[in-house]
Parts: sequence; C-alpha cells; structure tokens
Amino acid sequence: MKRQTQEKAILELFLERDERALSLAAENYGAYCFSVARAILGSDADAQEVVNDTWLRAWETTLPKDPERLRPYLAQITRRLAFDRLISCGTVKRGGGETALVYEELSELIPGGADAASEAELKELARCVNEFLRHIPERHANVFIRRCFFMEPVNDIAKRFGMSPGTVSGILNRTRKKLKKYLIEEEFLYE
Repeated sequence: MKRQTQEKAILELFLERDERALSLAAENYGAYCFSVARAILGSDADAQEVVNDTWLRAWETTLPKDPERLRPYLAQITRRLAFDRLISCGTVKRGGGETALVYEELSELIPGGADAASEAELKELARCVNEFLRHIPERHANVFIRRCFFMEPVNDIAKRFGMSPGTVSGILNRTRKKLKKYLIEEEFLYE
C-alpha cells in the first residue's frame, strides 16, 4: 500500500510539473530502470545515460491520465530509449550479446523489421502480443517476458524458474511459433 501511495504522489508531482518528481522517480525507480537498460545495452555507462534520458523523456511527455503503474511506464520509456540507442549505434546488427540474440529470435515477428515499423504498427504489435500472452499458461508467458522484455539469458531464466536451459529454450521456441500463428490469424503478419 505504501508503494502505491508513493507512486501516486510521484504521478501527481509529474502532472503538476513539479521537478521533485524527477528526483523521486530516480530514487524509487532508478535501479529498476538501470537494470532494464543494462540488460539491453550490456554497458553500465550507456545504461546510466539511458536512465538519465528516461527522466527527461518522462518529464517531456504527457503521462497517460492514470497509468496503471508508474514503474512499467518508466521501464517502457527506458526500453525504447535503449533500443533506439542500439539501433542508432548499429549494435543490434553487429551483435550485441543477449539483445542481438533476442532481436534475431523475434525478427520474423516484426513486419519489415524494427527499422521499418511505424509507431502505430508497434503499438498494434504490442496489443496483439499482450492479448496472446493472456491466453497462454502463466509460466510460459513469464518465461517469454523474461527473455523478450528483460533480455535475460536462457540460463538465468532456467535458474529463476527451476527448469533446465533446454526446457526454457523449448518453451521459448513453442511460444514464438504460437505467437507467429496468432499474429497471422490476427492479420498482423502474412505467411
């Protein structure tokens, strides 16, 4: 309850354009956003820059009236900024560790590749993926999210869920195939 109250207070400060929102957001969500950026970028220095940019972007953008929670909203900004940084530096295509692997694993599910996808297409893709994840077993959805959202290595996911790396890889492979089929059924992708 305390977290929700604090989150609501920070949201109010953002909406009131009170600069204290920035320091409170950094204090409460900085480590989390750093871990998201670090997982994508693989560099502490780059991750810190992205996190600093996150606060600026959150300040500059109009927050949704009532985001369900501030933490995932800030993580979404952080992820976008981190991916933008990867793409602008060409890191994804040169081979950026786990990020490059995940990017490669999902590339066939993004029409025209990430560079060609418009903002509207990406929002629609996110909606479709979220809908898909609500209809698969929770554990499979969690494994998929840990890999694709948090960019966790398969071995780390296996330890987290008490599975073998082979089981995790199998879940991810089957989930990607089911997601592709779902996106085709939703006419988001074409065979």
